[in-house]
Amino acid sequence: MNFTRWSSRLPGTQRRGAARRTDHGISPVQRGEGSVPAARGEYEQHPEPLPDAPAIEDFPVREVLGSLPALVALVYGPEHRIAYVNDAYAAAFGPRPAGATAAGACPELAELGLFPLMDQVLRSGKPRTVKSRKVRDGGSYTATCLPVDSPDEGGGVLVFAADVTDHAEAAERLRASERRHRETAVTLQRSLLPQELEQPDDLRIAADYRPGGTDAAVGGDWYDVITLGAGRTALVIGDVMGRGVRAAAVMGQLRTAVRAYARLDLPPHEVLQLLDGLAAEIDASQIATCVYAVHDPNEGRLVYASAGHLPILVRDEDGSVRRAEDPTGPPLGTGGWIHTSGTIALPPGSSAVLYTDGLVERRGEDIDEGVAALERALSGATGTPQVVCDRLIRSLGVTAEHDDDVAVLVVQHPTRTGAAAELFHNAALDLLGGIEAAPRARAFASGVLASWRFSPELHDLGVLATSELVANSLQHGTPPMRLRLRRTDRRLIVEVTDGDDHLPRRRRAETEDEAGRGISIVATIASSWGSRRTPGGGKAVWCEFALPS
Repeated sequence: MNFTRWSSRLPGTQRRGAARRTDHGISPVQRGEGSVPAARGEYEQHPEPLPDAPAIEDFPVREVLGSLPALVALVYGPEHRIAYVNDAYAAAFGPRPAGATAAGACPELAELGLFPLMDQVLRSGKPRTVKSRKVRDGGSYTATCLPVDSPDEGGGVLVFAADVTDHAEAAERLRASERRHRETAVTLQRSLLPQELEQPDDLRIAADYRPGGTDAAVGGDWYDVITLGAGRTALVIGDVMGRGVRAAAVMGQLRTAVRAYARLDLPPHEVLQLLDGLAAEIDASQIATCVYAVHDPNEGRLVYASAGHLPILVRDEDGSVRRAEDPTGPPLGTGGWIHTSGTIALPPGSSAVLYTDGLVERRGEDIDEGVAALERALSGATGTPQVVCDRLIRSLGVTAEHDDDVAVLVVQHPTRTGAAAELFHNAALDLLGGIEAAPRARAFASGVLASWRFSPELHDLGVLATSELVANSLQHGTPPMRLRLRRTDRRLIVEVTDGDDHLPRRRRAETEDEAGRGISIVATIASSWGSRRTPGGGKAVWCEFALPS
């Protein structure tokens, strides 16, 4: 059996339709149908002929346009004279006299900005559309202008406007809600950042935070400056990976934790190690990058640790720029990584820049290209820290419509000469131990403080603090021991280091105790005091005296 020929007899198939169009006047035998009469009688059906459909010209156009819910106006000629407006148009704006110019009789068309569009349609013969335009009464319309033939010279334009007021109001409510949400996030973000940067004695610092544009959700960028005592300063910058209020809240918790850990005066890598565990506890789904660096004026360098953050840049006095590359660990919150600390020199006359990825990252570009562009901008940036900060932001093309948050921290270690240099002095003495160490330290401190022309009261307090700290080190510490005196324009710092890592603590001495009062005396007479472990395995105990203004 020929199945192809058999399937052609099924009703509704293309082959069947083709056979009907081409086989008129051919006998059943010639068509090969004689061998299957039962099948032909069962499947072949003759549909009733369709009635003739009316032509489009048979429909009354005026009645069709008049019954449309959309607003329709027909104008003609270069002056856009009114030929017709439908019932919906008249209900919305009132009836319009035929033959009058649209400019005089249809102010709503001007409010929608359609007259230039109608002129374009007349000239080009192509339709034009404007979306969601408002009129004076508050309604919103989407209008389309279509060219039409007109017996009048110049042709005509059919204006078709749909009322989209409900949609426009819903969109405006959504935009207003998004604006309120964004303003809340920005307010929260700014309130969690330091309202006023601490200004250390030896550094000049400026910072700036720029939220992303209106189309970008607020992120979790932050920075901080923390004075650690004894002239040392911690510098922090970080970025929570996320957007909105949640990212800002996580940022605030991390910043608070950094300040708490900084008070322990731990090495940078230990601070990041603690932050890593905390970030996982706060929200395991969000990670953050961070750089924590400590500046010690006695060493002239930055000791830092990085958790997945971009490298610190340092500009030397001659304009050359260096990167602090290694070591860099994974972002905070990933766990399972032992962070390590690195160093980069920050001598007098140099500047350091800490920043987030919003400053250097651009879509379609490798982030290394952005860092290289920042290096070039920093190489030529001079002036105060705030001037340098503003210049870097401008040079990298950060505007009010930037698509990401930006945080920048600029740190300068100024070169001091003349009268300013006379306010900064250092003096140090190595102590060998034994019974002569304490009187030798007192004599050294007395001579140095006298040469720095301190008042008799401050001189005596400095000598007393030196005596107590040295005595504490002789009793509880181990060699090598060193006494360091430092004067800045704001304070006097007394510091004693030794080889034992046991940190002293202040305690209440009983009446019969012969020892245990040294640290209490220091804490009473000094503005502040503290202790920390040193990288070599020892400790440093220090105190500060504020100088008169």
